[in-house]
Amino acid sequence: MKCPFCTFPESKVIDSRAIEDNSAIRRRRECLSCGKRYTTFEKVEDIPILVVKKDDSRENFDKNKIIVGLIRACQKRPVSRFQIEEIASDIERTISNSMISEISSEEIGEMVMDRLKEVDEVAYVRFASVYRQFKDINTFLTEIKNLMGNEKVTESKKNNKKL
Repeated sequence: MKCPFCTFPESKVIDSRAIEDNSAIRRRRECLSCGKRYTTFEKVEDIPILVVKKDDSRENFDKNKIIVGLIRACQKRPVSRFQIEEIASDIERTISNSMISEISSEEIGEMVMDRLKEVDEVAYVRFASVYRQFKDINTFLTEIKNLMGNEKVTESKKNNKKL
């Protein structure tokens, strides 16, 4: 770390403290040449994740867009704001941990639907209707039948475990 006063390349750390919910470290340093003190901040560098849209355009990943979509899907449903935030945070964490620099909007939509299906089926169908651009009532019915078919499979697995 170069001294901001004399640009000498070496310094010693006087004090270190965690800040911002332990997401950064504040360090007080002293230049080994001029003896002046200064503060530096050390933070993990976030790799920006780009979302590839259906038209092949790219934009920065924004967790708030997921939250807004979930809020719309969950209107007047027994889904708390905390659950919505958890879903969005879980998706963001999953994407960040995958160490990829680009992800398609389709993959994000599928991740949202997978998690929403576990929380509230009506909200899931609402989200799916917009995400998959349902054209008519038959598409709705097909999705609901698929949902009910998966539910029966899950219940039979639960019953087999009890035996």
